[in-house]
Amino acid sequence: MTTRPTGDDLHTVFSRADLGGDQRLDLMEFTLVLEDLGLSWTRAETQDRFEKADSNLDGFISYEEFRAVMDAQN
Repeated sequence: MTTRPTGDDLHTVFSRADLGGDQRLDLMEFTLVLEDLGLSWTRAETQDRFEKADSNLDGFISYEEFRAVMDAQN
């Protein structure tokens, strides 16, 4: 997959990584998404972007928060 997926692609990748089926990603699931998208961020970069994406500070990333991170990459 390219590093500039469409909205449908992002939703598919998000859903596939959502191992708990709870419509949110924890840090491990977020890392799976990055790998699926072919993004090579360091562990520190991944942690930093996860924390910045978690706008409501609940310890998880919702699809909306995830889209915001991916849109910022483009």
